[in-house]
Amino acid sequence: MYCCELLSGLGPCTAKRMFGGFGISTGGLTFALVADLGGGETLWLKADEATRGLFEAQGCGRFTYEMTRNGVRSPHSLGYYSAPEEAMESAGLMLPWARLALECALRARAAKPAKKPKPKAKAPAKAKTQAKAAPAKKRRA
Repeated sequence: MYCCELLSGLGPCTAKRMFGGFGISTGGLTFALVADLGGGETLWLKADEATRGLFEAQGCGRFTYEMTRNGVRSPHSLGYYSAPEEAMESAGLMLPWARLALECALRARAAKPAKKPKPKAKAPAKAKTQAKAAPAKKRRA
């Protein structure tokens, strides 16, 4: 996939089917998406409050889709922005943007509360036997 080649400056990237498109990750951390929201397949890079202005200054669009809930359609956004046009030309031009996206993904992961360990499964309770054991037979001497 061309987008994985563009983003390869971060390290080996993998693309996995996700939401009708692809999630792109490196080291098990998703930092980009490839999806068609009506204008053709687009590379979307993860952004947050610290980087949103950089993407908007480049004229990048926000990942926004229509969602229907209880018969009402409304727009919903994810924290991803389209990659800048000029960055799509080469891996060298994409690298600074890819780094920003990866840093956002790392911050998002660090902000999540630590997962609580799952409680150990209790052993199944032994079923009480309804029948009484037959008395032992006496031996004849």
